[in-house]
Amino acid sequence: MAELVEVKVGGSPMRICTASPKGKGPFPGVLVTIHGGGLDDFEFDLADKLAAEGFITAAPDIFHRQPNEKDPVKRRGNLKDDELVADMDGGLAWLESTGRADMKKLAILGHCMGGRHAYLGACSKPVFRCCVVHYSGNMFKAWGHSGPTPFDKLANLKAPVIAFYGNDDDNPSPADVNKIEAELKRLGKDYEFHRYDGAAHAFQNFLVADRYRPDATRDSWARAVKFLHRHLG
Repeated sequence: MAELVEVKVGGSPMRICTASPKGKGPFPGVLVTIHGGGLDDFEFDLADKLAAEGFITAAPDIFHRQPNEKDPVKRRGNLKDDELVADMDGGLAWLESTGRADMKKLAILGHCMGGRHAYLGACSKPVFRCCVVHYSGNMFKAWGHSGPTPFDKLANLKAPVIAFYGNDDDNPSPADVNKIEAELKRLGKDYEFHRYDGAAHAFQNFLVADRYRPDATRDSWARAVKFLHRHLG
C-alpha cells in the first residue's frame, strides 16, 4: 500500500507518496509529478498501480513550501519551475536512498499540470529513460521566472515520450497538442501521441465523475504500462 515518507528540500519538509513492489529489488523507478489536486486518492491509487506493475514509485508533494495555502488556484500560481526541479531531485534522492531502486532505469510520469512537469523534468534531467505524459496544459508558460517554457526546452529532451490527450480538452487544446507534436517531429524526437474523442481534461481522474472516461482510461493505462516495461525492462 502507498505510504508517506518525509524528506527535506531547501530546508522545508516535503512529503513523498511512495509505493514499492514486494521483494528486495532493485526495481525500475517511476518519479510521479503530481496533479493539481496534490497527494490525493488519485495519486495514492496511481502509486499502488505502478508498484503492482513492478515499479518503485515516488510522488513528491510540490506544495510543501506553502502548507497553509488552501486555495487551489493560488497554490498552483505560487509554483516555480526551478523549485519543481528541486523537488524532483528530492524524489530521486529518496528512491536512491532506499537501495531498492535501479537508478539506471528511471521514468517520469505525470497527469494534468504533472504532465507539464513531466516534460519539464525530462527536458531538465537526462536521468530518465522514458517520459509518460497525460494532458499536459500550460506548456507555453514559464512558472516563476521569465526564462524558457517547457515547450522551449523540448530540444533538450533525450527520453522517448508517450502522451495522452482528450480531444475535448481546452488546456491543452487540440491546437496546442498539434503544436507540441509538430515541434517534437521537427526536432526528431522519439514520441507517440494518443488522442481520445469524447474525453476532456483529467479523463483518467476517477475522483471527478463528470470528466472520468473509463474506456479512454483503460486504453491509455494499458499503453502507458506497456511503454514503461518496454523502456525500463
